[in-house]
Amino acid sequence: MSLRQRAFRSQAIVRLPVGQALLIDPALRPAGHTLEVLEGVARVFCPCEETGGMTLAFLQSGDYLCGDRLCSEGVCVEALTPFSFRSDAELQQGQGFDAVNEWTLQLLRIRHLGNAEQRLHALLSLLVRRLGRRCGPWCDLPFRLTHDRIAELIGTTRVTTTRLISRIRQEQLLVVPRDQPGLRLAPALVESAPLAA
Repeated sequence: MSLRQRAFRSQAIVRLPVGQALLIDPALRPAGHTLEVLEGVARVFCPCEETGGMTLAFLQSGDYLCGDRLCSEGVCVEALTPFSFRSDAELQQGQGFDAVNEWTLQLLRIRHLGNAEQRLHALLSLLVRRLGRRCGPWCDLPFRLTHDRIAELIGTTRVTTTRLISRIRQEQLLVVPRDQPGLRLAPALVESAPLAA
């Protein structure tokens, strides 16, 4: 993942290729301006060294990111699919909901489940319900996360995450297509999650 910092021009549309991250520094942005996601899926994370890139949220088309409500050091946006946003949107009072706060709440709920298997199950279900789609006998998620990233999200080690994912794959509830960038999950896995999204 590469990280860039950019000052935003008025009316700027910013495009990020998969794997590229951009620091949204509140000091470089006009007050009251918001980012409006036009296309794609991105991960929002904290750039602070103390948090080690902690994931705060995921964004998709139609979501807004109000950078002035987050960390004073800014936040980073990492493209998980080809991603674009407007840097000059103005969110009116009562317009939309705060996607970052909603995601942070859902991720916090997942972290408080009893064991790693439940947390992984709930995370995969949340990702599919919010960012995926049903395609025939499968639910497709348009991107993949590393085992390290999943471990961070569910509060466990990469080794434990890999073991749990292997078990789900052996049960044929998760498929990783070789020729596609995403994942396929069985609807039974998504629908039986311990938390409703």
